[in-house]
Amino acid sequence: MERIRMSGILLHPTSFPGRLGIGDLGSEAYRFVDWLVAAEQRVWQTLALGPTGYADSPYASFSAFAGNPMLISPDRLVEEGDLLPEDFSDLPAFPQDHVDFGWVIQYKTDVLHRAARHFFDQASPERSTEFKTFCHENRHWLDDFALFMAVKAEHQLVIWTQWEEDIALRRPEALVHWQERLADEILFHKYLQFQFFRQWHALRRYANEHGVKIMGDIPIFVAHDSADVWAHPDLFYLDETGEPTFVAGVPPDYFSATGQRWGNPLYRWDLMEERGYAWWIKRVQQTFSLIDILRIDHFRGFEAYWQIPASEPTAVTGRWLKGPKEKLFHALQNALGELPIVAEDLGVVTPEVVALREQFGFPGMKVLQFAFDSDATNPYLPFNMESNCVVYTGTHDNDTTRSWYESRPEEIKNRIRLYLGVDGHDISWDMIRLALSSVADVAIIPLQEILSLGGEARMNRPGDPSGNWQWRYWPGALTDELAHRLRMLTELYGRQGLKRGGVGNVGDWMKRTVMP
Repeated sequence: MERIRMSGILLHPTSFPGRLGIGDLGSEAYRFVDWLVAAEQRVWQTLALGPTGYADSPYASFSAFAGNPMLISPDRLVEEGDLLPEDFSDLPAFPQDHVDFGWVIQYKTDVLHRAARHFFDQASPERSTEFKTFCHENRHWLDDFALFMAVKAEHQLVIWTQWEEDIALRRPEALVHWQERLADEILFHKYLQFQFFRQWHALRRYANEHGVKIMGDIPIFVAHDSADVWAHPDLFYLDETGEPTFVAGVPPDYFSATGQRWGNPLYRWDLMEERGYAWWIKRVQQTFSLIDILRIDHFRGFEAYWQIPASEPTAVTGRWLKGPKEKLFHALQNALGELPIVAEDLGVVTPEVVALREQFGFPGMKVLQFAFDSDATNPYLPFNMESNCVVYTGTHDNDTTRSWYESRPEEIKNRIRLYLGVDGHDISWDMIRLALSSVADVAIIPLQEILSLGGEARMNRPGDPSGNWQWRYWPGALTDELAHRLRMLTELYGRQGLKRGGVGNVGDWMKRTVMP
């Protein structure tokens, strides 16, 4: 079996620079792809792409199917005639180094409302037909999502269980009433999804045509305050009012005495199995309409998950229950064919979880920041890795490498310097070199490492509900010199995405996604 070694960059689109306060799918996104090509990177990894909910997190989305409308490029809408240059006459002086979500969402929503009005007032017959076709082809999720968002806006964005009982519980007469009452707002949300998907598909085509594939994320669980739970309450453990009876999380461990209570409602896996896992098949199929490679967050939950009674304030009280295991993945493969999936298998992983991952040949993840806190048996050290994995310096949940290194005890710093054979003054690039030189078939580097940034550029601090997901890089930060430096290391360690001899499971499915 042929192996393929490659590397790529982890960067969420909100982090692109630009004048509108948040990264979007406009010109800076295409410049980023061009920079990837110049650096001979073959993978662009993003975070989850759905509309963000609680704490602006991509992993607390209002929908497992929809796209984030804040990523829509208004400049592209100007090019299409849905906006005019004068529509930006009141453009605020947004900060350039981070996203102020409250400010951005308010301003951009107003701009997008103008665009939608222009579209419905003057769209050509061809564009109107395209919109209607999109709505028809996506009706299995779009109708519920658009109604959900419209009713949510009418109720000042409170969670759906606080709406009037008849619409919260989806009684037929209430659905008809709200569909008629909010017809314009429903069309607005359909327009947003129409534009998101058009712009994203164009960007993905551009990346693919230039030899770059997109790796995207889905969390295993969905948010309680989502169109998915509201529209399909029978698929989740809810009471008669729609509140969860059991929620997801992980039990106490070395890092947390009370565990982590995430609060997501748990799936009725028994009912999903009876229905042939139809909802999951549609979810994964929808995700693959946007990306080329799928990283599943909290993969271990498919083997066993921690069930917490919703009445418990922490994750201390709970029990392990078996998940769908191989039955779900067989159903996905039977419906969709062999799938390029990366399993997020970090943390405490049992032999059963490893066996499930290996049964389907899914590569796991290795994080170099976890490699130096024990001895030579540490599984994250490069010489202990298997080739069928994706190696990271750190993920979006980790601190930047520079900040991580600076905060280590001196004993650990000495071990890191000794292992790398460096003095630590250029630690971000030392760790990039370590990742690229490893046996892992795929190496992913957060862009913050390329820029040698400190803790101010951290994307997420798990457990901290505020101040996350905000980082943006400055215009002009991606220089030719950085591309050249990364390209030299990429070529040195044979990660241009070329076929190699040898054995490796990643290459088996990745070779279908890269240029030979």
